[in-house]
Amino acid sequence: MTLPILPTLSTFFIVTSAVLVAIGWALVRKRKIEAHKKTMFAAAIAALTFFIIYMSRTIFMGNTAFGGPDEMKIYYTVFLVFHIILATTGAVFGLVTIWLGYKNRIKKHRKIGPVTSIIWFATATTGVMVYLLLYVLYDGGETTSVIKAILGT
Repeated sequence: MTLPILPTLSTFFIVTSAVLVAIGWALVRKRKIEAHKKTMFAAAIAALTFFIIYMSRTIFMGNTAFGGPDEMKIYYTVFLVFHIILATTGAVFGLVTIWLGYKNRIKKHRKIGPVTSIIWFATATTGVMVYLLLYVLYDGGETTSVIKAILGT
């Protein structure tokens, strides 16, 4: 089995961002604020790298439709929509959380940061599951536009 390079690479970066968020969370709990800032910045760069790779592939090549059994397609589609909503929410929360930290609005940053982290961990986990379903557990379907890949039309 040969894994596709761009989806594998983008999945690597989203997992890396989640690991860095976990490290950053541990650092701030130990009051290592400067290390926390640097680690969270690195997590944001990893997430941005994922997004650039993902969007570039989507724009220039399209997305891969689910290639597993037809009876599983509806479950995959519902799971994918959940992942997309989670990822979008996580990205918005992430940008707000970074902005609050950058502007030194620590009270709000502390309040929203843990929520953002949990959403991001869930996003990374479901993203890995989508990757596994598309490229590891089953052979990917046709690579096509986003709408066709999601709706299966």
